[in-house]
Amino acid sequence: FGGMKPVIVVHGGAGQIFKEREEGSRAGVVRAALRGYRILKQGGSALDAVEEAVRSMEDDPHFNAGCRSVLNEKGEVEMDAIIMDGKNLDSGAVSAVKCIANPIKLARLVMEKTKHMLLTDHGAHQFAQAMGIPEIPGEKLVTERTRERWKKNLEPDSNPEEFQKDLGTVGAVAIDSEGNVACATSTGGLSNKLVGRVGDTACIGSGGYADNRSGAASTTGHGESIMKVVLARLILYHMEQGMSPEMAADAALDYMKTRVGGLGGVIVVNNSGEWAARFSTKQMSWATVQDDQLQYGIYAGERHTRSVDEVVTSESEGF
Repeated sequence: FGGMKPVIVVHGGAGQIFKEREEGSRAGVVRAALRGYRILKQGGSALDAVEEAVRSMEDDPHFNAGCRSVLNEKGEVEMDAIIMDGKNLDSGAVSAVKCIANPIKLARLVMEKTKHMLLTDHGAHQFAQAMGIPEIPGEKLVTERTRERWKKNLEPDSNPEEFQKDLGTVGAVAIDSEGNVACATSTGGLSNKLVGRVGDTACIGSGGYADNRSGAASTTGHGESIMKVVLARLILYHMEQGMSPEMAADAALDYMKTRVGGLGGVIVVNNSGEWAARFSTKQMSWATVQDDQLQYGIYAGERHTRSVDEVVTSESEGF
């Protein structure tokens, strides 16, 4: 086989991206998409590509995932991540993990090294230790910015909702040359959330879903709303009914908005390699590579197109 043209699509979170962080968000999703695409281009799997793309964004301070996640009400980082293989519907997820740089890597290990699909908190921590994943002391994960924001949110007259606009869940979907699809999603969750809160990201069908028979989706936005409509699976359902990725994404986002008043964003690829990046929030940083063409944007209607060669050459100089 191997006749499929590989595609990767990534997102760096839906919401409102503060002006001073726009460039970094654009550059971050582009870098992630290029890294994932490099794997696909060499004949690598969709699974490896989405994991690599998400890892790249977890390591990037512009996104609320991995090292730079927002803090819960007790001032700690708690992270969620999921990965899913469209070939056999295998999935691995972790929730409320602390002290590791790349939760997506741990999610992949849950999928491959256990009979389970979701490990949480203390158990996830013990599993990470057993797998030899290096720990990062909690204070290393906490940046000045997240600490400041946390303090502000604790003030009696603060409105954490105001800060929720700068969400940065990250995700990726891909199809490889064998026609296998995969998705990966990772997040630090909501600012000042209750301890132990698990959002949509770690939940199969909500934060992401992948099935070779239809395609793959990764979501971002208001977690509780996403969970109510099982957003990722809903998109795939629409594609199974014959909708294009774009129509399916819009229909599902529209339903979430009208039914439960929730806003969000999604990236989708179907099993024939068509893709979409759609959102009902003001912004969502996204990037995609297909046929050595890179496309990316943040605002509705914004779509830059460049050849991969041109970007890789200018990558060193930044954007």
